[in-house]
Amino acid sequence: MRKKIQFREISLNITAWIIGLIWILPIVGILMTAIRPFDEVINGWWRFDTFTPTFSNFFDALNHPTAPLINGMKNSLIVAIPATFLPLIIATMTGYGLSRYHFPMRKAFIITVVLTLALPQQMIAVPIFQIMSTLGLVDSYLGLILVHTAWGIPWITFFMRNYFKTLPFSIEEAARIDGASDFQIFYKIVFPNALPAIASASALQFTWVWSDFFLALILIYSPNKLLATQRIPLMRGVYHVDWGLLSAASILVMIIPILIYLLLQRYYVKGMVGWTIK
Repeated sequence: MRKKIQFREISLNITAWIIGLIWILPIVGILMTAIRPFDEVINGWWRFDTFTPTFSNFFDALNHPTAPLINGMKNSLIVAIPATFLPLIIATMTGYGLSRYHFPMRKAFIITVVLTLALPQQMIAVPIFQIMSTLGLVDSYLGLILVHTAWGIPWITFFMRNYFKTLPFSIEEAARIDGASDFQIFYKIVFPNALPAIASASALQFTWVWSDFFLALILIYSPNKLLATQRIPLMRGVYHVDWGLLSAASILVMIIPILIYLLLQRYYVKGMVGWTIK
């Protein structure tokens, strides 16, 4: 029996390693293409007849003459930071209210929130553009921030509501007996205990906003306002494609979400319990 268990564990570990290697192989290819001259990878990045690592592709991407990525990353931060904090603040309070208070049409409201999660962006692209155009917010960071905020509120609300359902009521009831108001209970008791879920939600929302291309393509079109994801396609030449430059630009754009995840990773797994529905 023990041999069967050991064989099963070994098989699962080998399978997991194989899947992991297959998953990471494209990333290795992008990295090798980014740090090597074009003539070394033209016949395949996996060939190492010569290996001359260089960071010139990264500097060229940051200071590209047509679409400098350094400016795009600054613009992306201008959008991503408020588009992360605004929905977090609103959705955290909404999720707490849905988990603790009962009111008419509560279940219908929760179902509506869940249904909005399944709404594809492509379906409402035209209405979004029309609304933003009417408000005079096309080609404006404020318009893009508002759209990302509206898009993030439903899933963060659902996320936080499920997390709050896992927290015990006893501490809140004791504080209420001692005379604490609902506002004091939320900010002094519930909010500190919800930091793992808030960190998880912030990492996911920031990554989503930072990596977005579709909504930015609809609303932002001035050359000096283009975000990082919009600038990478502009680095592709008409008659020549410098794959090393494009790979380096892609890695630079990926670095920020990875750093955010590494910063919040100890809270991330704890916070994912918020997806458990009770």
